[in-house]
Amino acid sequence: MTATIDPSSLSVALLAGGASGEREISLASGAGASEALKEAGFNVTILDPAEKEDLKALLDGNFDVAFICLHGKYGEDGTIQGLLEILNIPYIGSGVWSSSLAMDKSRTKVFYRHFGINTPRSITLHRGDSYQVEPIAEKLGFPCVVKPANEGSALGVHIVDNLEALGKAIEEVAAIDTEVLMETYIKGTELTVAVLGNKDPIALPVIEIVPKNEFYDFESKYAPGGSEHICPARLSDEDTANAQQIAIAAHKALGCRGVSRTDIILDEAGVCWVLETNTVPGMTATSLFPDSARAAGYSFPEVCTKLIELALED
Repeated sequence: MTATIDPSSLSVALLAGGASGEREISLASGAGASEALKEAGFNVTILDPAEKEDLKALLDGNFDVAFICLHGKYGEDGTIQGLLEILNIPYIGSGVWSSSLAMDKSRTKVFYRHFGINTPRSITLHRGDSYQVEPIAEKLGFPCVVKPANEGSALGVHIVDNLEALGKAIEEVAAIDTEVLMETYIKGTELTVAVLGNKDPIALPVIEIVPKNEFYDFESKYAPGGSEHICPARLSDEDTANAQQIAIAAHKALGCRGVSRTDIILDEAGVCWVLETNTVPGMTATSLFPDSARAAGYSFPEVCTKLIELALED
């Protein structure tokens, strides 16, 4: 991957930390990306939007581009993107609308279905809604998944197999998010596919995820040894191409730019089901996006440079 920009001429505001439930992961992503960007030759300043002084530095600084490593609310949901738009600072990744849409898993499903992308059957409840668990179970079946519609990193995800557990999970999720998303549980191989690009995006090699726990939960994502990442995934050429095409379709359906990472379940019948699309993938030592980039032959500094090139692209 040959750079088309001079890194030494660019001042990068690397945004990490923030005020979401994924703050610690964001800080770890920021540290990883900062090291890679400095190795590539960029002038990097790490700023934490949760700190007023750092926000003032972003406002007052003469930055050429922002490198966003903020996960979850206030970073991945279009809010920081809106601020950067106002400040006229180019930034990596998707714009305000796409970021906001992809962060809301319930509304994301509307777009998946509109564009013919397979996604599990689902029901959304809003905090305070009256509900009965029996009709939900009748529509979704058991086991089913209960999770926040607007959180990432598998925060607050429950897999339940009876009415009592379903009701308890709904109440627990409603305590941390205003929307509760419930969907049919799809048994199969967990895959994730990173997509890189703006107008003509390409899919990176498919990663197969083998979690040590029941599913790819928070511990499996971030604890050392929490999961095994197999890249390229142990798939046929046909299944590999299908997963990559679906990830590109999801990237385009949500209007993503720069980078996205779509999580997919390949069921026992060979059908791909899209769970969600992440617009700010992790940049930690155990993160999936850097893994897929390495499998494609790109070093971490090279792919971080590419993200900045895409951010500065018209």
